[in-house]
Amino acid sequence: MTVRLLTNIGRLWTGNDVFSNAAILVHNDRIAWVGRAADLPQSVPGVVDDIVDVDHVENLGGALVTPGLIDAHTHPVYAGNRYAEMAMRSSGSTPSAITAAGGGIGSTVTVTRGTDPWTLCNGVRERLRDWLLSGTTTIEAKTGYHLTRDGELADVRLLRELEKEPMMPRVHVTFMAAHVVPPEYFGRQRDYVEAVGAWCADAAAAGADGVDVYCDEGHFTAEEARWVLASGRNVGLLPRVHAGAYTRRGAVQLAAELGCASADLLHHTTDEDIAILARYGVPAVVCPGTALQRGSLPPVRRMLAQGVTVALGSDHNPGHCGITSMSLVISLAVAAFGMSVGDALRAATLGGATVLGAPDRGVLAPGRLADIVQWDADHEGAFAWSFGLKPRRVWRGGTPVQ
Repeated sequence: MTVRLLTNIGRLWTGNDVFSNAAILVHNDRIAWVGRAADLPQSVPGVVDDIVDVDHVENLGGALVTPGLIDAHTHPVYAGNRYAEMAMRSSGSTPSAITAAGGGIGSTVTVTRGTDPWTLCNGVRERLRDWLLSGTTTIEAKTGYHLTRDGELADVRLLRELEKEPMMPRVHVTFMAAHVVPPEYFGRQRDYVEAVGAWCADAAAAGADGVDVYCDEGHFTAEEARWVLASGRNVGLLPRVHAGAYTRRGAVQLAAELGCASADLLHHTTDEDIAILARYGVPAVVCPGTALQRGSLPPVRRMLAQGVTVALGSDHNPGHCGITSMSLVISLAVAAFGMSVGDALRAATLGGATVLGAPDRGVLAPGRLADIVQWDADHEGAFAWSFGLKPRRVWRGGTPVQ
């Protein structure tokens, strides 16, 4: 049993409250008490009989402290890069020209399939470590660059095994074989959709938490997405959907009908879509890095005004965005989406916990996981100023990781 007291917290942003001159008492991997240092109890039943007997006391020097950040949308399992494609896109090349030059998702599929498991694992491990060291203690991580049954299931198991290693964030694994149709299924899209639906049970058995479908032009139709998402939901996977990244294809309505855990990206979202999200309680995951790359910003302020739960994601992937810092995502959300710092920080903590179905994190409160970040600042307004605020220290389950 380990009891740790974090004290001299200049400003504590819990997700529900803000305290000055605060303290946190951690028991093993959970928060036992949180509040103003002046209100720290002399004893906590079942935790410590006398506060002077705690195992570790850590003085945080008046710093800002928040819950560990949560990245609600990532694609970290891939090999290679698409830098040349990024340069082409920045010069005005069309998607068809990029594909003709050998770019696009298919190019990543080819390289990932041809990469040995050891090399692939090391690349994913480095990315996950970068997230944790930048203050992100939980990520949602999608498969989707093998697009074969065995390859996708191996990716699920890879993410599950990496999560057990030291210096790794918590991982919510999303099975996303319905990313694009692989070349061997050219002209047989319906066959591939049925195959992916059949793989969902195996993905759940391998350790996946959710299932996702890219419902958009050039990917999958709403009806095809319905088949895969329903198959996943039937075996216990949380359904979520890439919606409105390029065009409106009925994905938002589908998310409402199926009760999806989230509708993601939403670059082309109308007031009608927002009303549907609000009415059916479907959270929105928005990714400012990718939105800026594509030059199409989702109407986040209107979503918040209508009561839609909003979460933030990096959308880290090899073709659009290499961000692994959620503090940078918060800065971009403030600058690009017009979010307040408080709304953006909530979207990167409580919002992420909501869409991942993880009520044990995202807020600093008794009984919640002790995923905590001490920042190199004394106020959360620094997130808007810094464009990548650095943590001084990160605790995952009460254990310091740096």
